Amino acid sequence: MEPTTIQLLWFILIAVLWIGYFALEGFDFGVGMLLKLLPRNEKERRVALTSIGPHWDGNEVWLLTAGGATFAAFPAWYALLFSGMYIPLALILILLILRICSLEWRKTINTQRWRSTWDTLHTVAAWLVPFLWGVAFANFVQGMHIEVGTYESGTFIPVPADQLSAANYADAHHYLTGGFFSLLTPFTLLGGVVFVALFLSHGALFLALKTSGEMHTRALRLARRSVPASATLAVIWALIAQFSHAANSTASAAVLLLGIACIACAVFMTWRDIEMPAFLTHFVAIALLVVFIWTAIYPSVMKSSVDPAYSLHLVQASATAPTQTIMTIAALVFVPIVLGYTAWGYWVFRRRISVAQVPDEAAGLDPRNIRRFAASGSTAFPDDKQ
Repeated sequence: MEPTTIQLLWFILIAVLWIGYFALEGFDFGVGMLLKLLPRNEKERRVALTSIGPHWDGNEVWLLTAGGATFAAFPAWYALLFSGMYIPLALILILLILRICSLEWRKTINTQRWRSTWDTLHTVAAWLVPFLWGVAFANFVQGMHIEVGTYESGTFIPVPADQLSAANYADAHHYLTGGFFSLLTPFTLLGGVVFVALFLSHGALFLALKTSGEMHTRALRLARRSVPASATLAVIWALIAQFSHAANSTASAAVLLLGIACIACAVFMTWRDIEMPAFLTHFVAIALLVVFIWTAIYPSVMKSSVDPAYSLHLVQASATAPTQTIMTIAALVFVPIVLGYTAWGYWVFRRRISVAQVPDEAAGLDPRNIRRFAASGSTAFPDDKQ
């Protein structure tokens, strides 16, 4: 099965969407991981949150677009992915909602207890989501317990791998039959740790780039320690993936060498305090990790660990050519617009933030006013009565 040009184009475009999501949202998650560790007081914590405030919700658009594009361009991939990995993806969705609530609701009530509670929940979500993404993407590389067959009276009947044909595919579908715990292996768990470590160092580099004063010094010191550690873990994981699981070994080896060179530059620049180039090369290293994963699984979109014949091929997963043609026209119109306003947003909010710029009084309502408001039954805002 040879994919067409437009099928290859959308396979690459979906990889680009995941690159945008991980490389941009990665520093959001990193700042969230450090929220209870790096800042030493409330004002420093507000500096950290302000640094990601203009960007975090725009960064999540990449995830929504990646999911939507997969659904439209490769419906069989979307169906197998979301039905087979239902539990981890549902956990990710719940944690992302929790993180959004933490960012939006923290400032609504002006008490230390309220803010601390949401900061803790934000931190927990920021650690767990990258770990789950890492486990999921490591499963793409390793291969999952996927078989082709049918369900009859609730029992799965597989089609023998040596009897698969176009006729059998007409009545059978791909199913992930291993269950949730088949997704957890030493390799996939290490993938989760790699994603956590990379995003933590990405967040430290971002905070060093966006803050000044003592917080900048602490963020840079943490980046000097975390970037080499995360780089080492990522290289170890990628080498295991290359020699044990890569389906397209020549292309993935080339990407791996490029990624190692890039992350070595990031380590060197971090140690020399060259902040912007260090952040950008770390950004490219994360992008190359996604490219490595895509090249390692190609021409499949989901590999089977049971038998290669059960793997879901790019052509089998693809939508019709007219559908992908319409999507391509839409992408040509809207992607430049999205890239343009994203770049504009980062340019507008490019300056460093310091504790001196943060007001002494935190935002939010006094809970005593809220209680009086509820008791009075008035429709007036509490502050209007004073």
